Amino acid sequence: MCIAGSVIIVIHAPKEPPITSVLEIWSMATQPAFLVYVGSVVVLIFILVFHFTPRCGHSNVLVFTGICSLMGSLSVMSVKALGTSLKLTFEGKNQLIYPESWFFMLVVATCVIIQMNYHNMALDTFNTAVVSPIYYVLFTTLTILASVIMFKDRDGQSGGTIATEICGFVVVLSGTILLHATKDFERSSSFRGSSSSSYAPLSPSLYTQLCSGNGESQKHDEGDVPPSEYLSVRRQELN
Repeated sequence: MCIAGSVIIVIHAPKEPPITSVLEIWSMATQPAFLVYVGSVVVLIFILVFHFTPRCGHSNVLVFTGICSLMGSLSVMSVKALGTSLKLTFEGKNQLIYPESWFFMLVVATCVIIQMNYHNMALDTFNTAVVSPIYYVLFTTLTILASVIMFKDRDGQSGGTIATEICGFVVVLSGTILLHATKDFERSSSFRGSSSSSYAPLSPSLYTQLCSGNGESQKHDEGDVPPSEYLSVRRQELN
């Protein structure tokens, strides 16, 4: 389901417009709609860090994953801008002379450090099977929202194409949840199977070989054998 949903999203993804300078990305990043989004993200991060983290950060998984997802949406946009800048630089159009390229690099470093810090805190506090699906859903949703606001790459798409992308996104989320749920079920089943098999009684022939040692005696000491295994062997000998 994850692969099928990803294929659906990639097939119906909008084409990226050609960008010839990092200044074009800077103009997209400084448009009012995206500035409102960035301001909202920063305010939410400050509220989560300084208000909710000391009170319920270690009891509510949405606090740490929310911080990671909000920072992740900004880091993806900055990484895309920085990657475009480096790509144009390698093609011969030097973009490192613009301070905007270095600003995007600073934003990437800051966001990644904060994101990794709180992501590790979430994994240390809560179960991975709980953190990963929630983080995936929040991170992907906020990243798509930020991309739509900043690049406006879905303005030329039809309603059917957008609906297909949403369906693919839902399929990916469903597959992710099922993947983690199935993984935990298989682990618990295998653990129960190995635990029950480890306490199975020894067969009489194997027990006789173990008790015989170097051939001195095939008699066993009742005090050295667990009661369940001893009774099982005695029943076999009496029969």
